[in-house]
Amino acid sequence: MAERIVDIDRARAAVDESSWSEAYELFRALLPLDDPHDRERFADAAWWTGRIEESMAARQRAYTGYAEAGDERRAAWMSARLCIEHFVRDEPSVGAGWFARTQRHAANLPDCVELGFAALLEATVLRFSGDPETALPLIERATEIAQRFGDRDLLGMAIHTQGLILIDQGRVAEGIALLDEAMTSVVAGELNDYFTGAIYCNVIGACLEVADVRRAGDWGEAARAWAESIPPESPYPGMCRINRATLASLRGDWSQAEAESVRAAEELLSFDSPLAGEALYQTGDVRLRRGDLAGAEAAFERAHELGFEPQPGLALLRLAQGKVEAAVAARRNPDFLIVARTNAMRASTMDDALRRGERYRKAGADLILLSMAHTPEQLRAIAQRLGGPLMYLSGRGGLAGLGMSLGDLGTLGYRIVADPSTPLLAAYEAWKAVYKDLVDGFGAGRPRREWGPTEKEMLDVIGLEKLLAIERATVEK
Repeated sequence: MAERIVDIDRARAAVDESSWSEAYELFRALLPLDDPHDRERFADAAWWTGRIEESMAARQRAYTGYAEAGDERRAAWMSARLCIEHFVRDEPSVGAGWFARTQRHAANLPDCVELGFAALLEATVLRFSGDPETALPLIERATEIAQRFGDRDLLGMAIHTQGLILIDQGRVAEGIALLDEAMTSVVAGELNDYFTGAIYCNVIGACLEVADVRRAGDWGEAARAWAESIPPESPYPGMCRINRATLASLRGDWSQAEAESVRAAEELLSFDSPLAGEALYQTGDVRLRRGDLAGAEAAFERAHELGFEPQPGLALLRLAQGKVEAAVAARRNPDFLIVARTNAMRASTMDDALRRGERYRKAGADLILLSMAHTPEQLRAIAQRLGGPLMYLSGRGGLAGLGMSLGDLGTLGYRIVADPSTPLLAAYEAWKAVYKDLVDGFGAGRPRREWGPTEKEMLDVIGLEKLLAIERATVEK
């Protein structure tokens, strides 16, 4: 008995020191555990060492122990944590059951921190149910409770959740400002590791969703010390690694993006199969961009096996493989247009290009593009043989000198006309003129030009106002 007491004390101390592997082994040797607090500690140790099924079973036993002892506060927290775990694992029915249990316990609680966590959980469920308006006052209540009781974990979670809700509502600048505030708690080490990981992953993911790549990179680098300190076998490295793979991909660092996504899939496989499937989808997407079609196909197929729909990547792969019919069959979004293109006019003959176009049309392509067709006779021959809808890539200068208007092309069945060259050439000429002007005295001696209206027009055209609002609300403060 004395030896068992010593071992329990050592296991508890290991949990307090976040020595998760040691804590797991010590508690496992002491099973079965009578104290629900020790069951909870064992559940945490199993979670941080990647033993998710064992963790959830131990957490359920901890919940039972708290409920039987009449400890409503701890029972409420255990049921809330189980709710989160099941929703993360894409088990919404089970998660909803634990959510209802959490609300039942919360109804019996006095004013306490756990009521704030219950409000936070309800707001999160409402957010994912598409009801941010109802979620907002709940998260404001959670923030008020956190401030009143001085609970930093609850405060950090509430602030970041409110930021996510505001972004969902289109109030991006306000939401981003709150996410920045929450991340200061992460980099300052004010929160426990579980909530730190939740905020870290969610904030990076939200920045990527609003295309704020710089902010995602800044916070990712700022929190690197924490990310490298947590157990590699826990779920967080894999979850956060998906965001790092996305960030690397957006920056064009294909090697890092592939390495991160491959490792993320390996780390998440035992924790969350659909999430591992998402990581594999990213692997396939990167390989497709790098021209590794066989590797992309293997990754997409494995992602599908794990329950993740590999679209539009699989359809793009089939197009890259020249398998138009397979691409059409793989398409899931009706707004995803399949354009079948051939360069046979340059590599072979006009007749060969037309035969390929006929096969593409029969295979179900939405538009046919025969590159290198630049005369009215060629464009009419394509329209007569293939019928619309068609796509036309003009040469340098757009339709200038072609002898055909957009209306003429539209009558023939050309639905998309694009000029990939002229804007680039015009921009190059403009930059040459600007730099020549700067070299020639840097503009001295000439009247000052008012650029304000031009700048405003440019910002309106490219739609930068939302991003500028974010800058004003956050970086410039």
